Amino acid sequence: MKIKYSIVLLSLITISCFSSCSGKEESTQPPNIVWITSEDNSKHYMRLFDEHGTEAPNIEKLAKGGITYTHAFSNAAVCSAARSTLISASYGPRLATNYHRKLQKVPMPDDVKMFPYYLKKAGYYTTNNAKEDYNIIKHDSVWDESSKKATWKNRNLGQPFFHVFNILTTHESRLHFPESAIKEGTKTNQDSCFIFPNHPKTELFKYTNARYRDLIKKMDAQVGQVVDELEADGLLENTFIFYFGDHGGVLPGSKGYINESGVHVPLVVYIPPKYRNMVDKKPGSKENGFVSFIDFGPTVLNLAGANIPEHIDGKPFLGKNITSNEVSKRDETFSYADRFDEKYDIVRAIRKGKYKYERNYQPFNYDGLMNNYRYIQLGYQEWKALYEAGKLNDIQSQFFETKLPESLYDVEADPYETNNLANNPEYAEVLEDLRSNLNERVKGMPDLSFYPEFYLINNAFDNPVAFGQAHKSEIASYVDIANLSLYPFDSIKDQLEQALNSSDPWKRYWALITCSRFNTEALSLQSVIEAISKTDDELINKVRAWEFLGLTRVDDPVKGMTDALYASKDSAEALLILNSMVLMKDDFKKSYTFNIDTNNMDTEVSQNSEVMRRLEYFNK
Repeated sequence: MKIKYSIVLLSLITISCFSSCSGKEESTQPPNIVWITSEDNSKHYMRLFDEHGTEAPNIEKLAKGGITYTHAFSNAAVCSAARSTLISASYGPRLATNYHRKLQKVPMPDDVKMFPYYLKKAGYYTTNNAKEDYNIIKHDSVWDESSKKATWKNRNLGQPFFHVFNILTTHESRLHFPESAIKEGTKTNQDSCFIFPNHPKTELFKYTNARYRDLIKKMDAQVGQVVDELEADGLLENTFIFYFGDHGGVLPGSKGYINESGVHVPLVVYIPPKYRNMVDKKPGSKENGFVSFIDFGPTVLNLAGANIPEHIDGKPFLGKNITSNEVSKRDETFSYADRFDEKYDIVRAIRKGKYKYERNYQPFNYDGLMNNYRYIQLGYQEWKALYEAGKLNDIQSQFFETKLPESLYDVEADPYETNNLANNPEYAEVLEDLRSNLNERVKGMPDLSFYPEFYLINNAFDNPVAFGQAHKSEIASYVDIANLSLYPFDSIKDQLEQALNSSDPWKRYWALITCSRFNTEALSLQSVIEAISKTDDELINKVRAWEFLGLTRVDDPVKGMTDALYASKDSAEALLILNSMVLMKDDFKKSYTFNIDTNNMDTEVSQNSEVMRRLEYFNK
């Protein structure tokens, strides 16, 4: 008993050290901080953020007592990649936390912990109710409680707390309804709902939009319940409350894609009366400066007066030494999309002010490529069926068609990114500026995704950040080869041929991808590519070669790709091979037929959960 009493007493003494005898308690005692996170909803569905959104009275009430952030971004557009960014305060491509779902977790960088660790060191009680979903190996000292029952109520008397509350109500799975549900109707008037211009204006999409707005209202009520509980405990006066979405979504083409509806999230921060002196902005105001998930952890630490570690990517936007004038000048965010369940891609984006630049490193991997869990949603199924039937307009069809290597949008004039300005000479200077910006970022991090994921798992996952620094020059060379796709083929043909003949397998890898971007323009390199398809030491390079031959209709890729799949002993490698096979199967111009015999596959590979998603699709 004496030991337990001493621990409690020591804790109370530690808490009291936050207070100054000469000051008022409300200004020197550290504040409580609560995060209320709703799943899978972008800012587009709430009236507070968008003219086409629905009312959310509890969130709106929080906004009257706080700040509404009109430009908040999740960096990644899907759960584990976005949440890993939140907890680490760092960009996923630098840490190798940008793949969803994780095939293997990675450690935090040297000398950096998940940010709640620093709150605990400062005397905070840290709780998470209940979702973690990190792609990072969790340290035992991050949460005092992390479960569906986690609560601030178990802290020591007077101890400040950081509490995370997750709301599942708006999750993608809530739109996995059967056709029979449509007859039940919705509370929201279906004819009143705005339909994104890239979606077909059908009865199903009207219903889905209305159903989702009903869910937003239900989620808002749950936000109110958390606030009511804080008020009942007498905590509203000294508790900062962050409400935000964990990334965008969730109607077709948003979650998992780094367009605005995939990464532009709602964010409100309630400012408690006792701590208004800590915030250089009036309650009820709006903040138009850009903030991103990398900034949320440092902001919490700054409000708490806790240590902010070096070597993270984010910076605070509230608290000590942060002025509204400085935050309002922030006008950039960086976004990334890679593997999304079993579907691979690599897309990066910079938004600066009203302009958004997207770099599609594998533009033949069109957005609508089969992704099993997505296509449970009836909206996805109908959208694809209408495309195949030729019943969509040009804007609605873009989701199912090959992309350009780079895109540029004025998202203030074109918020749904339907008009690509990349080839418009009037925007050449903007394009070049943002292209240079992005290249500096991916080379400077460096961005680990320029190696295939399976290679990173086998060679980098013990210490991804150190691996990136050790291979920074190699990664820069792969970026340069990928960027050859931005120039006329005749001007870069010799460089591509040199890369195809390189002794570095990943230079060959990116040269093959670039050839596929050029499609039939690159047929003058056919003989080199055919040789790679037969003799390369890397199975994935053989597959990338067959991918080019299949896309150009020069040769049937089925046997070559299937043989590579059977030869693979690595489930992550096999998953990447299967992505190319699905691309061939779903090619709308010429579909190739695969008959995969799982008895010929490595047993461990065939039983991997993500591989099984692909095999399920082939075996339908």
